[in-house]
Amino acid sequence: MKKMQKIIVLCLIISLAIGSFAFAGGESEIAGTEYSPEMDSWAQAAQLGKYDKKQDWDEITALAKEEGEVIIYSASSRMAAVGESFSKMYPEIKVTSHDLGSVKTFEKTVGEQEAGIFNADIITTGGSGNFIYDLIANNRVVNFVPSMFADRIAKENKEPALVRIMEAIVFMYNTEVNDAPPITNLWELTTEAYRGKVVIKDPLASLSNLMGVATIAQHADEMKKAYKEFTGEDIVLSEGVPDAGYEFLYRLLHNDLIILDSGSKTTGASGKKGQTDPPVSITSFTYLRYNGTKDYTNGLIYPVEPADGVIYPTYTAIAARAAHPNAAKLFTAYMLGDPSITLDTVIEKPFTEGKSLEILQGLAPYYEIGSVSPRDDVPLPEGGEAWNEMNMWVVDPEYMWYDAPKVQDFWIKESAR
Repeated sequence: MKKMQKIIVLCLIISLAIGSFAFAGGESEIAGTEYSPEMDSWAQAAQLGKYDKKQDWDEITALAKEEGEVIIYSASSRMAAVGESFSKMYPEIKVTSHDLGSVKTFEKTVGEQEAGIFNADIITTGGSGNFIYDLIANNRVVNFVPSMFADRIAKENKEPALVRIMEAIVFMYNTEVNDAPPITNLWELTTEAYRGKVVIKDPLASLSNLMGVATIAQHADEMKKAYKEFTGEDIVLSEGVPDAGYEFLYRLLHNDLIILDSGSKTTGASGKKGQTDPPVSITSFTYLRYNGTKDYTNGLIYPVEPADGVIYPTYTAIAARAAHPNAAKLFTAYMLGDPSITLDTVIEKPFTEGKSLEILQGLAPYYEIGSVSPRDDVPLPEGGEAWNEMNMWVVDPEYMWYDAPKVQDFWIKESAR
């Protein structure tokens, strides 16, 4: 309990540390603070940020080998595998990857820099609002897009921060018990038929899950319309509930929602075989892989009104005043895969070995169902084709920064009742 309370408090502190921003042309444009003299000198020498010029990759590679090291703060345990394969390709460069989780990645990065310590070279994590409105806006990191991929990544996936991989929060059901998705409208999950039959990993312990529920709250108009389509009546809000997005969360929580501390447990709750009345899970798309590794029988619930899931990005950027900026540039390019990949490239299992590893490079550990490269020329892995068929909302960093703390407070209050 004490550990959970610390996580909650930390999430609140991070979410409330508002960074600088500006608006132009009707779109949110993140404007970092002016460079300090030390930052300006470093950026100029590293040819990063406002000094990023035409990238000479022969020069970058040579300088990276001279630097001889790259240090990564990551929310993903799989980054260690990326580092291992990178070192085999570039044995002159030592890779140290710190698996911190999303919350601790922000805590360590901000805490060290506030103390004048600039240990990391690369920061890669989810948490859209925090990454954009704190790290980017306050020049704690510098966005860097390898030039060979600039035309292969959509603008929204490379500005104001480069997306390394995209994943999604979705709804799953047990295909052993149900021949087809058991619901067609999300409001069904708030009915008596699903009392105590919906399970989710605690959004207070996971930024990705918090982004999922906050995005549902954000889309109040669509939730209101979906309610009318489901019931034929206009929604009546509960006392103190501001709109239909929050009302969905309110009714879900008060319908004996099952909240677990693990994503794998959540996915197992819906997908384990031999059940007679399994719950629906709200979980990560990538956990569909457990159908193969744990013999689960999960299926994706789609199409469902008003959305089939929520896409959330994992960003990557070069840390301010990094000691090894060229090694960081080279590693960033490696994380996105070999430039030779096209939509026609045949990539066979095992993805983390042999020829497939040579092609996928840093994408290899993430090349699985429910994970999608920001590049438009990387084919989806077998079994992941539903990604292109599903109607999913995309996490809005601005909403996450300014409004997700309100959703979090609402969730804390209502889950305690």
